[in-house]
Amino acid sequence: MTLCTGNVARSVMLGHMLSTLSASNDAHWHLRSAGTHVIEGSAMSGRTRDALLSVDELGEHHYGAHRSHQVDEEDVEWATVLLCAEADHVKFVRRHFAAHANKAVSLHQFVRFAPLDNPFAEQLATVVAMEPDASFDVEDPAGGDDATYRACARTLWELAQAFVTIVGD
Repeated sequence: MTLCTGNVARSVMLGHMLSTLSASNDAHWHLRSAGTHVIEGSAMSGRTRDALLSVDELGEHHYGAHRSHQVDEEDVEWATVLLCAEADHVKFVRRHFAAHANKAVSLHQFVRFAPLDNPFAEQLATVVAMEPDASFDVEDPAGGDDATYRACARTLWELAQAFVTIVGD
């Protein structure tokens, strides 16, 4: 599961990116995205869509079907891992879904600190044990211009590729 604040930008972009990468690697991951403070049912912004379209490697997708979703107990129970855009999202999961706190990590911290060549469960446990660090946040593009959204998409694309490389299938 990918997680951000409003589920209309970062988690949406990352979800599409991971879906594309898993399909191209025949991994067939099941992905969901959600937010910590959502207006339920909102479409992704036009800037989010345009940022996704600016990543040539993603190809053409139909991005209009997305509707924002507030993370809930069913989501965190379903998920193997919650890839969070910010340290505050990890803290949100730990506060509101304590029984599943061992699934929530900052994506950037995971990419930076997960031990290579270890089984996924060990990689996840290593990063979960760390204090969420805001210096690894993927900046929220909300309120920014097209260039801000494109920069966010490029950052997420790099992190998504690294994540897939680290965890394999």
